Amino acid sequence: MHEYLSTLPNFLMYLGLSVLLLGVFMGLYLVITPQHELRLIHQGNISASIVLTGTLLGFALPVASAMAHSVALLDLALWGAVAGVVQLLTYLVLRMLIPDLRQQIEADRVSVAILLAGLTLCMGLLNAAAMT
Repeated sequence: MHEYLSTLPNFLMYLGLSVLLLGVFMGLYLVITPQHELRLIHQGNISASIVLTGTLLGFALPVASAMAHSVALLDLALWGAVAGVVQLLTYLVLRMLIPDLRQQIEADRVSVAILLAGLTLCMGLLNAAAMT
């Protein structure tokens, strides 16, 4: 194998695990939230799309940081789990702070969606920095 391709297997393993972590997190998030984001998105609800995108980015940022600093796949998996827990807790806290969150998203209140997406991104950035 050419020298420049020698790290390709590691690249594929880390990328594959990261995509798997993202898929598992998205599945858990969609189960935990009371609104049906994918249905709302298919119906053209911009707020649901903004919140889901912000949440996924808020999860992906610390996973990317963990990937860059991991010495083994187990490290990445464990820190990915931590990132997921932090994002899910962030959502639960925001639900307590905005009791009618489900109704706001279903009513397509973009201002609320932007606030939620921004806060989940902030938590993702802080979480990523804490992992270094």
